[in-house]
Amino acid sequence: MSLLFKNLRIHQVFGANTDVGKTVLTSALVRASAASGHSVYYLKPVSTGPMSDADDERVLALAGPLSKRVQSKCLFRFDDPVSPHLAARRANEISTVERVVPTDDAFVNAVASHIRHCATTVSSPSHMYVETAGGVHSPTLSGTTQLDSYRPLFLPTVLIGDSNLGGISSTIASYEAMILRGYIVDAVLLFRDEYYRNWEYLSGYFGERAIPVMSVKPPPERHSDPVADSVHTEKYYQEIVPESHNSPIFDVLSHLDQCHTRRIKELDSMPRRTLDTIWWPFVQHGHVKSEADVNIIDSAWGDFFSVYNGRKAQRPASPSSASSSAEPSLLEPQFDGSASWWTQTLGHAHPNLALAAARAAGRYGHVMFPEAAHLPALKLAERLVHHGPGKGWASRAFFSDDGSTGMEVAIKMALRAFATREAGKLGGARRKDLGILGLKGSYHGDTIGAMDACEDTGIYTCEWHDAKGFWFDPPTVAIRDGKTVVTLPPAIAAETEDGTADVPTVSLSWTYNIEERLQSPLAGVYRKYIERTLQKLKEGDGPTMAALILEPLVMGAGGMLFVDPLFQRVLIDVVRSSSDAAPSTSPSEWSGLPVIFDEVFVGLYRVGLPTAHHLLGTTPDISVHAKILTGGLVPLAVTLASDSIYSAFLSDSKVDALLHGHSYTAYPVGCEVAGETLDIIDRLAKSDTWTAARERWNVPEPASERARQVGVWSLWDPEFVNVVSRMENVAEVMAFGTVLSVKIKDDTAGYESHSARALLESIRGAVPSGGDSLSAAPGGSPFGIHYRTLGNVAYFMLSLNTPPSVVREVEGRVWTVLNKKVSA
Repeated sequence: MSLLFKNLRIHQVFGANTDVGKTVLTSALVRASAASGHSVYYLKPVSTGPMSDADDERVLALAGPLSKRVQSKCLFRFDDPVSPHLAARRANEISTVERVVPTDDAFVNAVASHIRHCATTVSSPSHMYVETAGGVHSPTLSGTTQLDSYRPLFLPTVLIGDSNLGGISSTIASYEAMILRGYIVDAVLLFRDEYYRNWEYLSGYFGERAIPVMSVKPPPERHSDPVADSVHTEKYYQEIVPESHNSPIFDVLSHLDQCHTRRIKELDSMPRRTLDTIWWPFVQHGHVKSEADVNIIDSAWGDFFSVYNGRKAQRPASPSSASSSAEPSLLEPQFDGSASWWTQTLGHAHPNLALAAARAAGRYGHVMFPEAAHLPALKLAERLVHHGPGKGWASRAFFSDDGSTGMEVAIKMALRAFATREAGKLGGARRKDLGILGLKGSYHGDTIGAMDACEDTGIYTCEWHDAKGFWFDPPTVAIRDGKTVVTLPPAIAAETEDGTADVPTVSLSWTYNIEERLQSPLAGVYRKYIERTLQKLKEGDGPTMAALILEPLVMGAGGMLFVDPLFQRVLIDVVRSSSDAAPSTSPSEWSGLPVIFDEVFVGLYRVGLPTAHHLLGTTPDISVHAKILTGGLVPLAVTLASDSIYSAFLSDSKVDALLHGHSYTAYPVGCEVAGETLDIIDRLAKSDTWTAARERWNVPEPASERARQVGVWSLWDPEFVNVVSRMENVAEVMAFGTVLSVKIKDDTAGYESHSARALLESIRGAVPSGGDSLSAAPGGSPFGIHYRTLGNVAYFMLSLNTPPSVVREVEGRVWTVLNKKVSA
């Protein structure tokens, strides 16, 4: 990542196979660059085989009299002429001292560091070529295939096609594998074999994709006499790289230069074009003052964006800074601190998810779903209902597009179920006057129905917004000065013995032990308050309450409010016992009011739990799942429902059916990606990283699957949370699963506050690390942090697989910024 320079044009060279002439053609590019007056940098990250055959030395030799313009380097060299992963393994086996095989991160960092070093020596337009080994999927030192190992660097590429028998297939397959991983392929270059004539077919294939194919004659057979071989080789290069510059190699060179220039010009123009064309969500455009306020994302990988900082990079470096680069990168990594609006599960551009999407796209595209089925949808529905969050209570899965539409479906289900059961008590007018019971601060999406199910706060609203229902002001949980505290709203605090709003608890884990707390005095206070409030609502002239909707545990958009789970559990219990009919003893039969869990945000391990109902100790009648479901790759939502909810729509009349749908219902690509995502999450749940995180939060390795589903823990370090909670300008902190929420002390607290944004603004910029140390970002470059705020609340969010090294560095950046403000 972040390796784009104004004066250093870099291309990575991949081969469609072994023995396709990759080094020969790369050498021709090197020679042509040098002949055009450029300084040239050649890098062979990994070399296997005897030194006499080393490509980095051979490239220098093939440059001939132009070699003085060429700098050549190999980073990892092994004598064994086998695949790099085998060469590294065998080197350990025969060595008396064990050699540590570089991890993918260490390998990429080494490549990136060398490229950055070369950039410091550039004073005029120069060229660099990074030649890989073998084919596109040949393993690197760790065993990861080259396409995946090099992907964090996101270098534009040249593909060396295969001119041999079967080469058409291997070249196209290599190209498609590169496209699946997001690579930019600028050109295809291969030998002009007059018998197989692969270049003819490939020219048409790639021409349709606006990628030029250049072909040159193959080199002569190697001569047994080294002197004669050298003469023949030099003659060959003089033919394909002539002094006249009239050859396909120079055409390729010119095209690559144009691609480089065009990419930079486009990035530089994007801020202005964006301000002229785009209407952003949740942004007051009146506050966007200049092009510098537009965050231009060139690519993304793992937990990081690669963002354009061209104007900043083009400023002269400080002469006092010995480590500053004479040629700074036009891109820099930026940590995706909101997990891209809470969608990212496994980081950006995960190759397994991209392949899953391609699998379904190639097999189905999209297909009509009513009265039909396809395997991705069926398998996902069965998994969610029988083995996932619906296990034990749900019987059906309804597919829709995103969280908001999934909630629209849930509301329709609940209202119909209530109206059907209460048909004898509801007249025609009353049937249309139904309300929702919920919590203040709730948010269920921006479609009209989902908005109407929330209190009208003037924030997430529109002119048609007609809030229908009643919303309890909920108690919340937070860590203050290192202690876990439950904060009661005034109406509930007034009912306690001492009338205080802040109730210290034994510990965070005890606070989330619902079964134990159900016997506490506070549970009795909650119960009496809820019962009395519901009785007043029943006696009033407002709408008839027809459903209870909760965001379990955490209300995200409302300000990262960690609701006291005891209050939510007691509320559910009271609501279910409030009906005139006897409460049902079956988890698939609703009583009182249908209960909807909006788990779009918290579900599927976002807060460290597979589903919130395990911790709450009670199941919903309807639940909604999205965001993490598809790993952040494509939109998809699933609404799960119990059999009694489903039965409310059964009759002989079509108008009684759930007449709700979306053109892309059960989108096969989304369903296939969801299945792949859930497979990976299952493995993560048992990983060493999660086990270590649970141990840091004093959650022992569970002896049973049930224990795994209720432990309260986070990927954020508990000591870091403790320290931040004690800072002067921090009101409170909470960490749960991937989520870190920091509430800033602010007298004008609320969504319209700018305190959190102002306090953390400097964290957006990349901060160089001291000395030669590398950051945790891909390639080791200094990185900024992209974050979102909710008024006086700043939150940071991880993927489920964010490396601990990245988490620790982000923690350090957050602490440093907060500490500087305190010191100031």
